[in-house]
Amino acid sequence: MGGPPGGPGVEPDSTAQVVTQSHNLAPRSHDAELRDYRAAFAVARAAMALLGPDGVVLAANGALGTLLGTSPERLTSLDADALLGIDGDPHAQAAFHDVASGRRDSLRCTRRLTRQDGGSVRAELTLSRTGTRPLLLTVEDVGERDTLREQLRHLQMHDAVTRLPNRALFFERLAAACEAAPGRGTGRIGVCYLNLDGFKAVNDTLGHRIGDELLAAVAARLLACAEPGGHLVARLGGDEFALLLRESTGTGQATALADAVLTAFQQPFDVAGHRLAVSASIGVVEREAAGTSATGLMQAADTTLYWAKADGKARWTLFDPERNEHRMTRQALSRTLRQAVERGEFVLEYQPLVALDTGELRGVEALVRWEHPHFGRLAPGRFIGLAEEDGSIVQLGRWVLAESCRQAREWQRAYPDAALVVSVNVAVRQVWDSDLVADVAAILAETGLPARLLQLELTESAVMGSAGRPLQVLHALHEMGVRIAIDDFGTGYSNLAYMSRLPVSALKLDGSFVQGFRSAEHPNPADETIVEALVQLAHRLGLTVTAECVESAEQAERLRRIGCDTGQGWHWSRPVAAEAISELLR
Repeated sequence: MGGPPGGPGVEPDSTAQVVTQSHNLAPRSHDAELRDYRAAFAVARAAMALLGPDGVVLAANGALGTLLGTSPERLTSLDADALLGIDGDPHAQAAFHDVASGRRDSLRCTRRLTRQDGGSVRAELTLSRTGTRPLLLTVEDVGERDTLREQLRHLQMHDAVTRLPNRALFFERLAAACEAAPGRGTGRIGVCYLNLDGFKAVNDTLGHRIGDELLAAVAARLLACAEPGGHLVARLGGDEFALLLRESTGTGQATALADAVLTAFQQPFDVAGHRLAVSASIGVVEREAAGTSATGLMQAADTTLYWAKADGKARWTLFDPERNEHRMTRQALSRTLRQAVERGEFVLEYQPLVALDTGELRGVEALVRWEHPHFGRLAPGRFIGLAEEDGSIVQLGRWVLAESCRQAREWQRAYPDAALVVSVNVAVRQVWDSDLVADVAAILAETGLPARLLQLELTESAVMGSAGRPLQVLHALHEMGVRIAIDDFGTGYSNLAYMSRLPVSALKLDGSFVQGFRSAEHPNPADETIVEALVQLAHRLGLTVTAECVESAEQAERLRRIGCDTGQGWHWSRPVAAEAISELLR
């Protein structure tokens, strides 16, 4: 079989076809391509212009003419400096000439261009090189975009209910005020941070719609107070508002603004047919802006607002560094109380209880001290209240009880004839939140201390009116053989008739009664009469009486004459370590 003419695999006339096709694919003429380019340039929706290397406008399209309010022809031959508004801007001119000379490929910037009618348009300009062709300038109107962005920011930064600046905007302005350059203005800053008193009741009884209308009315009054001084008012959330004094002239200006707000709130608010009375508590902070942070300032304001609430509401309270330091110390102590017991940071001291008739040592009161690693040795008044608040008094009290009994047992072994009683204070919360009876029984069994050598002290207000669990605890301890003493007697109910029905062994007269015994030259007959009557009644009920806070021999002698059994105070000894008590027993 033979192939077609021309050899195997070659189609007839194939070469002629290729030549013909190559002639059909010949490039279009340069003039035709340029016409298409100009047509696209003219009808483009993007505003554009062609610039020569010297910065002269070679051509502008209709979109650019419309944007600038003129015809494209009138833009031709203009100098780019005038068109772009970079006259007098050396930096912008230098950047433009860098692109024109080829030192950089493109330039993008935002400028405000002047329109033919005298108005202006904010535009983003892009100038780029196109090889050997003219420079291409594109102009995009960003005014609408900026306006939309501003509208969105306004919505994000303002409260929908009151139309006031919200928390985000307030903190932004506050931070800017704190960071203002030193030496500008007064250099001071102030904040009035307020919370509405009783607003929750309005929401709960009348509903959130009425509550929102009330918030809007509150905002209007706050603005009326703040606008004369040019102060910023913001709603931080809920029923909390803040007023910012960016150029405060001093504490007086801030407190005067707080007074104006309180005065404005004295008039009731008429809301949706309801007349509502609402007051405000205000925390006022005023200080130098230098060295102040927005966070630190608002923490101080929040603390001061809390003080205003605690002090009775419907008032302003000025930030007090000393009061704040005390609060910070309390917080620091409260955070570490439980861990301090576990770390063994507490120690006991003992104050003697002395027989007034013989001067013999009858017992000791165990007093706890906190050896704090930062604040040093702390007396009970600094931390017992905190321990009662957070419940760590149970853990601490158990340790005090165990350590006291252990030490008392050592004294008993060393001095068996002394029969020294150790007296330990018990908090009310220990009675309620722990099994005190089981704890005492376990500790006595563990240490081997006889129950008769342990005395537990409770305050008068803790045992008066006792019923249920507290009364059961007292009776169980008494049956165990433990002595019960009433501490600070005379400061509470002083109901001896009721006391007679309790398993109480001793009364400890509050130190305030002993104060009248301090001056032998000017004694207080009333104090002596009261103490004498209490002692006689206590003895008739079978109770012993201890006088606290005895500071002189004269006081001790007069207390002895009227029948007090034992005394305690600096006249004999301050609270001392266990070793010092051992010395007294030798």
